[in-house]
Amino acid sequence: MNIQVKKPPLTIRLCGPRGFCAGVDRAIQIVVLALKAYGAPVYVRHEIVHNRYVVEGLEAKGAIFVEELDEIPVEHREQPVVFSAHGVPKSVPEDAQARNLFYLDATCPLVSKVHKQAMRHQRLGRHVVLIGHAGHPEVIGTMGQLPPGTVSLIETVEDADGYEPADPDNLGYVTQTTLSVDDTAGVIARLTERFPNLSAPAADSICYATTNRQEAVKEAAPGCDLFIVVGAPNSSNSKRLVEVALRAGARRSMLVQRAAELDWNEIGDIRTLGLSAGASAPEVIVDEIIAAFKARFDAEIELAVTAEETENFLVNRELRGVPLTVEDMAWVNGVRA
Repeated sequence: MNIQVKKPPLTIRLCGPRGFCAGVDRAIQIVVLALKAYGAPVYVRHEIVHNRYVVEGLEAKGAIFVEELDEIPVEHREQPVVFSAHGVPKSVPEDAQARNLFYLDATCPLVSKVHKQAMRHQRLGRHVVLIGHAGHPEVIGTMGQLPPGTVSLIETVEDADGYEPADPDNLGYVTQTTLSVDDTAGVIARLTERFPNLSAPAADSICYATTNRQEAVKEAAPGCDLFIVVGAPNSSNSKRLVEVALRAGARRSMLVQRAAELDWNEIGDIRTLGLSAGASAPEVIVDEIIAAFKARFDAEIELAVTAEETENFLVNRELRGVPLTVEDMAWVNGVRA
C-alpha cells in the first residue's frame, strides 16, 4: 500500500529581471564565437564572468582560463585571448600588443562607459574618486585607466568621512557598476556634503541590470521566510542582492551556487521563498533550485516582475559574421541542461 506524504505548501516569489544581463550574454557569446571562428584553444584572461558553471562549460568547449598573459604558451600565441567582462587596466592590452597576441575585449560596454567617465574627469583636471570594492576586477580595471596618483578608492561612508584630498574643490566621482544603489547613494551624499563642488559623472555609473535586479528583490523580499540569490561568492552584484533582500524585509537571505549546496535542515519549515539570480548566473541553475524545492514542497510560483530588459550589446566586429546555431544560442542564454 502506497502512502503519499502530503508536501507542505510553499510560495516561490520569482524575481524578474534576474540572471544574465546583456553584458554577460555578450561576453559569453564572444568566447563561443571565438572558438567557432578560430578553433580551440581560446585563452581567457580571468574568469569571463563570475560563475563556475559558465567557466567550466566554456572549458569543456576548449577555452583555457589564465590569470596573466605570460601563462599563454609561445606555440599558442596566434590563438585569440579574450579579456573578461569586468574590464582590464590599460597595461593589459599594451602587454598583449608587446607579445604580438591577438586579443578580443569582452569588457561590458557599461563598464567601458565608466572608464570613459573617469578619464573625462581626469582630462578636465579633476582628481577621480572611485566608489567601489578594493580588489574587485572591475575596480582594478577602472583604476588602471588612469595614471598613478590620479584616483582614490572610497568603499564606505566611513571612508568618505576620513578622505582628505589635496584639492577638495576639484574632484569628480564614478562608481563600480555592480554596487548596491542605496549604499552608493549614502557614500555619494556624504562626499557631496563634505565637498560641495564634487562633479558627478555625465551619466549614472551603476548599470541598469544591477538597478533592475535590486528593485525586483525589494519588491519580492518583504515577508519572505527565506530569500535565495543564485550566484558566486566572488560576484559583487550577487552579494549585493543578498544584502538588499535582508534590508527589504526577508527574514533570512543566502547566496547559493547550485542546488546541491542547499542545507535542508538549515532551510527548515518555510512558507514563502524569494528567488533571484545575479547577472552572471545562468537560468538553468534557477530552474535547478526551483526543481529542488518542488521535490520537497507543494510549490507555486508567484512572479515579481518590475522591469523588462531589451538591451542587446553587439559582439566585436571580427566576430559578427560568425554564425551561431540554435544549440549555441541556447547554451549562451544559459538554458542548457
